[in-house]
Amino acid sequence: MAEASQRREGENVVEVQGRREQHKAATRRALQEAASRMFAERGYAETTVRDIAAAAGVTERTFFRYFPSKEDLVLGEILDLIPAFQGLVRARPAGEPPRTAVMNAALELAADRRGRLGVLFSGPPQRFAGQPARPSRPVLGQFEDALADTLAERLSADGADPDPHLALRASVLARAFAGALRAALIAYSALPDADRNLTTGADLVRAAFGMLRGA
Repeated sequence: MAEASQRREGENVVEVQGRREQHKAATRRALQEAASRMFAERGYAETTVRDIAAAAGVTERTFFRYFPSKEDLVLGEILDLIPAFQGLVRARPAGEPPRTAVMNAALELAADRRGRLGVLFSGPPQRFAGQPARPSRPVLGQFEDALADTLAERLSADGADPDPHLALRASVLARAFAGALRAALIAYSALPDADRNLTTGADLVRAAFGMLRGA
């Protein structure tokens, strides 16, 4: 009987710990989502830790239990976002031109992680509190470099003759596509609150990428 009681106590402890971890994960996710939304709407510099905490329904003290600083929250977002975007571009049909593949990947990412793309273009710092004090690539530059690598993979797999300027072409395309995304975000941020929604954002992304067709 004592053994059964100990087993039940152990199960109860596991259950409580499981609920606690779920709550922590939900709070962390709420902070990240609130930050992403506010960075897209206001910009990185204009969004404070107090703003993020209030939007997530927690205190500033709670915020700092999850993230040492606003910069570290952004770093976590970027580390998740860049490989996710690369994966979506790689998964696009082989017959899609680079412009179409990147546009569709961006639309898919925006639908899945609403507001997260804004983190890339909202002016976060070049260095984060958790990183060593040494020069580091700006966040946007890291995104562009990763996209260029992915585009080079697609372009080299199309079966055409080797392009001596493949790396340069991929780099130019990546930075042009990043510019289109940034322009769409700026246009979206300028809209009245009532007009900001996923459909409007997607229309702006399509329009921005469409303008590259004849450039």
